[in-house]
Amino acid sequence: MTDRSPAGLRWWGVLLIVLAVAGAAFAVGRFTAFGTSAPVPGESSPEAGFARDMQVHHTQAIEMAMTIYRKTDDEGIRTLSFDIATAQAGQRGEFYDWLVRWGLPQRSSAPLMQWMQSVPEHAHGTAAQPLSDDELTTEMGMATPAQLAELDAATGTAADCLFLELMIRHHEGAVPMAEALVDLGSDPRAVQVAGGIVQTQSAEIDLMRSVQTRLGCGG
Repeated sequence: MTDRSPAGLRWWGVLLIVLAVAGAAFAVGRFTAFGTSAPVPGESSPEAGFARDMQVHHTQAIEMAMTIYRKTDDEGIRTLSFDIATAQAGQRGEFYDWLVRWGLPQRSSAPLMQWMQSVPEHAHGTAAQPLSDDELTTEMGMATPAQLAELDAATGTAADCLFLELMIRHHEGAVPMAEALVDLGSDPRAVQVAGGIVQTQSAEIDLMRSVQTRLGCGG
């Protein structure tokens, strides 16, 4: 049953305001920031690494959001999943465009999150003991193929709860990546977008936890 209580409606109102503000910042920055005289990020820059890794990350979030959007009966989750899919599809397109504008390839042979290694609090593994690909995707909060298959097969409240669990973990992997770019980046637009991701996805994590409580999700 959809939550139509005043508290539930207030939550959705807060989220819509956050998304509207983030969208306005996205639109303003999209058409202004690349007009600055900031140096163009290079192949090994934090901006390039972030743009590549976050395209991978957003692609899975869109997949999970559209999976639950097509079958949920919960109006709140349906709205949230649509917002996640559309917002992250737009951002993924911008990340692709950044690399085109900077004259850089869309893919790199560097390990995931390698661009974060220069600052200890953002590093994953060490030069002597690098993380495996599976460990890196876990650090990013990515769902496994088995979890995606489980989400695809689940129905009803079980599907809603699994989606929330996987998407919270997914957001918890994205926020540190965005925080790292805020700390390491020098391109104004890239840093602006990363800051917006921190703000929006942190708000969505809080919202999803409240929905877990409403639905009685375990774990």
